[in-house]
Amino acid sequence: MLIGVPRETKIHEYRVGLTPEGVRDLASAGHEVIVERNAGQGIGASDEHYRDAGASMAGTAPEIFARAELIVKVKEPLGPERAMLRPGQALFTYLHLAADPDQARELIASRAIAIAYETVTSPAGSLPLLAPMSMVAGRMSVQIAAHYLERPQGGRGILIPGVTGVPPAEMLVLGAGTAGSAAALTAAAIGGLVCVLDRSDEALRRLKAAAGSQLSTMAITPEVLARELARADAVIGAALVPGAAAPKLVTRSMLAGMKPGAVMVDISIDQGGCFETSRPTTHAEPVYMVDGIIHYCVANIPGAVPRTSTYALNHATLPFIKELAGRGIVRALKENANLRNGLNICSGAVTCRAVAQALGYDYVEPMDALARVPK
Repeated sequence: MLIGVPRETKIHEYRVGLTPEGVRDLASAGHEVIVERNAGQGIGASDEHYRDAGASMAGTAPEIFARAELIVKVKEPLGPERAMLRPGQALFTYLHLAADPDQARELIASRAIAIAYETVTSPAGSLPLLAPMSMVAGRMSVQIAAHYLERPQGGRGILIPGVTGVPPAEMLVLGAGTAGSAAALTAAAIGGLVCVLDRSDEALRRLKAAAGSQLSTMAITPEVLARELARADAVIGAALVPGAAAPKLVTRSMLAGMKPGAVMVDISIDQGGCFETSRPTTHAEPVYMVDGIIHYCVANIPGAVPRTSTYALNHATLPFIKELAGRGIVRALKENANLRNGLNICSGAVTCRAVAQALGYDYVEPMDALARVPK
């Protein structure tokens, strides 16, 4: 199969869909990989590294989109990229469609096969392609909060671990999934006073067992949330409903009860954000203020550490890429139910129930949509 890897175009997105090592693995299996020039620059991989691994290089993205059967990316395709997709062509990347109606509409119109990393499942029901970036974003959220708690950044002027005689920062984490657990454990490890809220007793028990007495866990209720928001120096939002829009846990009215200069980091912003006052920002302009509260809502947090993120992501995605290339797109999706769970849009239809519900489209069974793919 001919696999295409274009350079990412989102602002300050330095990751790349395949590492040179991933290319070598695919080339050794007999596949052809074409990579856009300078696509790996952000991870320290030169065009020569890709050539040595067996890739051919393309000067422009249109050349890749015109030739490749399978497009492998990291972030959702932007408008110009969506315009280059064609019927039956497969796209494998993060999509986060529930919060992006324009992207959904244009992917439907393209009649391409759009497979989202974030809804591919494991046999155990976990999200193996979302997990590595959730881990990165969760850990990064703590260092982000630490930075914006500094007074020159508009924060409260608090050091997360405190010092002798001065208490640590109070950190509130909303969600005990992969991202929330990573944030909570990182904050606790550096000495923060951490509280985690979640609806799942099982998730809270699992986190508590990992952290011991270093953090507290509570079931989330409106009363508990309001009380803990008032105490918090930093809030990390990590609520997730797979494939669907994130629940709005913190309303604007709740900000009035928070400490001026507190920091809110919304990891869930890819799925629309779990704070009512969240709106997507970029690494170029990452923060804004609402009612005296700093909001950090960058939609590609792991893109700031592209080498770590790309290698972690590629390790998870490569087996699925090899399966798509080795069996053929349609056959692989038909035969692997876990991979098929990643199918969000196919042949002009929405094939992810959560996306269909969030955006008001009719849901079409994936197998029915795959039957419409042009031979």
